[in-house]
Amino acid sequence: MRGWIVGMALVMVAAAGSGTAQQASFYDLTPRTLDGKPGNLAQYRGNVSVVVNVASFCGYTPQYAGLERLYRELKGKGVTVLGFPSNDFGEQEPGSAQEIATFCRTNYDVTFPLFEKVVTRAGAGQSPVYAFLGRSGSLPAWNFGKYVIGRDGKVVAFFPSDVTPEDPQLRASITKALANGAK
Repeated sequence: MRGWIVGMALVMVAAAGSGTAQQASFYDLTPRTLDGKPGNLAQYRGNVSVVVNVASFCGYTPQYAGLERLYRELKGKGVTVLGFPSNDFGEQEPGSAQEIATFCRTNYDVTFPLFEKVVTRAGAGQSPVYAFLGRSGSLPAWNFGKYVIGRDGKVVAFFPSDVTPEDPQLRASITKALANGAK
């Protein structure tokens, strides 16, 4: 029996080592920007990031306004907001990249970085960004789930859709992440 357990452990280790290497930091990922250009999250290394799966036609869509206020208020202090459009929940982000950009700019004056539409759900086709974020034990159950990423690129907190950008718990998590590893 002991030999069988050791053999199974070796098979599991070999299986875990197959495929692509897992990134150690969120800032190692390279998603494409909303305009289709290669993106590089390394430019945010050393900052605190709030990562949000966004959608244009959701009951939570007005949170764009709060996310933009958060971004403008804290970007000079080392915080960025990063939006990842997703059509996973209720097909509430059906538009093209250009339609998403126009909607965000026209309706909410969004200036924080937006990336290509992604699949947040686990399984085939899941974005590498959300595969990484999901290793924290949390994946969004709906649009506007929020992750706080520390300066080191590790997930420090997750907040579900109903937690607004103004919520004191989200703000406290950002403040704590800023204090940890302060430059």
